[in-house]
Amino acid sequence: MQYLLMIYAEESGWNQMTDSERQQGVAAYQAYTESLKKAGALVGANRLQHTNVATTVRLVDGKPQVLDGPYSDSKEQLGGYYLIDVPNLDAAITWASRCPAAAYGVMEVRPVWTAPYDARSAA
Repeated sequence: MQYLLMIYAEESGWNQMTDSERQQGVAAYQAYTESLKKAGALVGANRLQHTNVATTVRLVDGKPQVLDGPYSDSKEQLGGYYLIDVPNLDAAITWASRCPAAAYGVMEVRPVWTAPYDARSAA
C-alpha cells in the first residue's frame, strides 16, 4: 500500500543552521533516502519550494479565487514528502519515525487512495 510521508517544519530553520549543520542535514536525508531505495519502498520524493512562492486556489461563487502564499498560517509548513510503498501503516510509521525531519518537525503519514483509473489517460 502506498503512503505519503509529509514533512512539516519551520521554513526558516534551515537558514538558521550553520554550514556544518546543513551538511549534516543533507547527509542525513541522503542516507534516509538511500535506505528507502534499498528497501524497495521509495516511490518518489521531493522537496517543496518555500511558501512565499505558493499559490492557493479556491472556488468562490463558482469562480476561481487565486491568492499568493499558503492558505493556513501555522508555525510549520509542508516542506517536502516521500511517497512510499510498504505493507501496512505500522511500516509507514516506522519509516516516518526514521526520517530526519521527525527530530525537528512533524511527519504526517497518510494512506494514498488509489484511483480506479489511470490518471495519465484521464487527462
